[in-house]
Formats: sequence, structure tokens, C-alpha cells
Amino acid sequence: MNKITIEPVTRVEGHGKVTIHMDDNLNIAQTRLHIVEFRGFERFVQGRPYWEAPVLVQRLCGICPVSHHLAAAKALDVIVGAGTGDGLTPAGEKMRRLMHYGQMFQSHALHFFHLASPDLLLGYDSDPALRNVIGVAMKYPDLAVQGVMMRKFGQEIIAATAGKKIHGTGAIPGGINKNLSIEERDRFLHGADPLNIEKMIEWSLSALELFKGYHKANQSFVDNFAVFPSNHLSLVRKDGALDLYHGVLRAVDKDGKKILNDVEYQDYYKYINEEVKSWSYMKFPFLTSIGKKDGWYTVGPLARLNTCDFIPTPLAQKAFEEYKAYTGGKPNNMSLHMHWARLIETIHAAEMIKQLLNDTDLQSTDLVTKGTKQSQGVGIIEAPRGTLFHHYAINENDQITMANLIVSTTNNNESMNRAVNDVANKMMTGQKVITEGMKNAVEIAIRAYDPCLSCATHSLGKMPLDITMYDSNNNEIDHYKS
Repeated sequence: MNKITIEPVTRVEGHGKVTIHMDDNLNIAQTRLHIVEFRGFERFVQGRPYWEAPVLVQRLCGICPVSHHLAAAKALDVIVGAGTGDGLTPAGEKMRRLMHYGQMFQSHALHFFHLASPDLLLGYDSDPALRNVIGVAMKYPDLAVQGVMMRKFGQEIIAATAGKKIHGTGAIPGGINKNLSIEERDRFLHGADPLNIEKMIEWSLSALELFKGYHKANQSFVDNFAVFPSNHLSLVRKDGALDLYHGVLRAVDKDGKKILNDVEYQDYYKYINEEVKSWSYMKFPFLTSIGKKDGWYTVGPLARLNTCDFIPTPLAQKAFEEYKAYTGGKPNNMSLHMHWARLIETIHAAEMIKQLLNDTDLQSTDLVTKGTKQSQGVGIIEAPRGTLFHHYAINENDQITMANLIVSTTNNNESMNRAVNDVANKMMTGQKVITEGMKNAVEIAIRAYDPCLSCATHSLGKMPLDITMYDSNNNEIDHYKS
């Protein structure tokens, strides 16, 4: 067999590689996305006092630490008896929401402008030396500045709510440790141009128009790139609205039929299981009722807009209606439409930030609530990349005895592998010469999911050394396991 290796996968967070095997007739025989790094936070936190978890686990990542910070805090809310999202004080919940929407805003801006736009604006087969954010800045300087300033605004929101831009300490079990001052509020509402919320909403709308223009000019490519039927899973508000901070779990199949009907997420383990495969440190989650073969699902912006019924902010809702009309109301299974969905969420995040900034509850000093202590708790949040699960158990000494994290990118593992397979088959089948552009097309399929590979690798227990040697015909000739 001929083997093609793409290593490393570029313009993603973390380290991974792709292997593609072609048979003698130049047909694709096998494709795999390998996650080659490992992090053991589920073991690291065991034995630590439970209140340390929101600060410890966010060290998984410097890109999406707020998501881990808040998911852990939500799990510990249950442990300290503060409920499952509706038991916090108004200031506690709304400060966390502001922090979270700041994170969504900056992360989506980072992905679209810094990681995805070089392929869209410069071409997937353009010169790789220029196909990056520097190349975008050289050709589209105003757009590059827009991306940088949008991310800066989101990070300033995080700093004001979490204490600092990266690895903050704002969320604590049962609430938050600070409110938002009038000075901080006014800086975001009325700050010098462009760092104010009105400019952020304007730029979010223009970013969506940029993608829609690209889509119109390249419709066949966008609509037929990495397309496959999938189940979709996310949180939704109890009335079916998009809610990125809290809700119930809903999953739909490729036709939109509900296969997980708004269940309480404290019971997630009754509905979701994880499969382990020998060639990746990242697990493969699936819906238990359907099984390993067909129970896998997609999470993230595409899934969220496939599962929710509406978006509770006007500008995003208008964009959502146009988006849904494109597929006749059916679930969207086109991977590159993830960018479309992500930019609609960016608008929604900006609108939510504006709404929260005008809420006087954020100046309250009633920040924390507690009740009867529980032995375990689950926290789930919609991170930028998709549904994020944190589950902890403690002992009588307040030490963590169990931690299970199912990270957004882990949930998308099978989807990304199928995207790789689809693109490899369409781009490489029958090709005697594999170009750099073809390889980058495979990476584009992965980048559409905005994976955070650092967050997604985990294991529970011993990691044995397991080596298998194969000959050129893929026959096993030797095997060693420690």
C-alpha cells in the first residue's frame, strides 16, 4: 500500500497527524486522524481538594480555559448544594454567563480570522508560506485588524469577569468571586472605538457577510466538501432555545428526529458511553441506546443550530432563519457550513454580552450560594468547540476521588475522521501525485471543527506500552505489550 502522512496538522490547537493508505489501484483504503499527545488531568486532580478543580483543570488549554473553568465550577455547584444552574444568585449566574459569552466571542473570532480565513481568502492550494494569518494581514490588512480587535474585546470581557484573560479564578463553587464595576461596564458599552460592544456587533455581522459572499462564489465546493450524515448533540434551553451556558441534553439524527429528548445532564452517563481504539489517545463517544457503530454524533456550532429551535437574540435569530432555510429546515450535514454556524453564534454572543452589560444584577454583591453537600456532581457547558462534560466525585475529606471529562473535540472524534475520509476520497482517489494542496484540503476538513487536541486526550488508569509491527502487506509480524 501507499501511505500518505500529514504531520503535524496545522492551524489547530494541539498536535495530531493524519495517515491515508491507498491500494495499488490508487483507491483510498483507510484514513485515520491520530491524536499523538497525551494529558492526564483526570488523574492529576485526584486527591486534591474539590474547590481547586476549576483552577486546575483549565490548565488543559490556553485557548479555551474559560470553558473548563466554568464546566468544573458548574459540577462543583452541585457538590456544594447550589443546584444545577438555576440555584446561583442572579449576580453569580450572570457574571458567569458574561464570562462565557466573552470566551465564545473571542474564540470564534480567533478561529475564523486566524485559522480558517487563510484557506478561504487565499485558496486551499495557495503558497503555504503565505497561507497563514500573516498572508491574510498582507493582503487584507483591515480584516486582520478586525480579527485581532474582536479577540481582544472578548479577552477583556474575560479579564473583567475571571480576574485575568487566561487561567482566571472568577468562578468558584456556588458562584463567583467578583462583580462587574460601573467603570468596567461603561468601558465595554461606551469605550473608545473600536473596543465597544456596538462595534463588535457590527463587525460580527460583517464577518458573516464575508463568509456568505465566499459561499455564494464557491457554492459547489462548500456544499460538497466533507459531507456525511450525522447525529447531532448539544444543550438546549428547556424551551428549545439556543443556550450556550445551561440547559438539557438534546440529540437529533440526520433527518432531525429527536433521539435524545431533552434529558437532564446530571444523568449523562445513562445515555453516553466512550469507545477506546488502539491508534489514538482520544476516545470515541457514542449514544448508548444506538451503539458504537451508529451512535456517534457531532457537537459544536453546526450541531447546536441543528438541535435548537430558535436563537433568543434578534440579529442572530434573523441569520438563523436564513441558515435553516438553506436546508429546508432539515439538519445541516455540510462540514464547511460549520463556519456559517460559528459566525451566527458570534453575533449571538455579542448580543448576549450587550444584554448582560445592561443588567444591573452584575453590580450586586450577593455572589455565592450553598446548600447541602453532595458526593458528586456533573457540569456541562457549550464550549466554542461543542458540548463539554465535567464529572467529579469527592470523599468525606473533600478530596476528589473521580474525574471524568468528555471534551468537545472528543465528542467530534468520529465526525472528524469521517470528514478526513470524505475529503481524501474526493481529492486523492486515482491521483498518482499527491500535492500539498490536496493534503491541506484534508486539514481544512479537520479545521472546520476547530479542534482543541490538547484538551481532548485523556485516559483513566495505566497506559501500557503496546507495539505491533506490520509488513508492507499489512500483515502482523511481531507484537509486544508491557
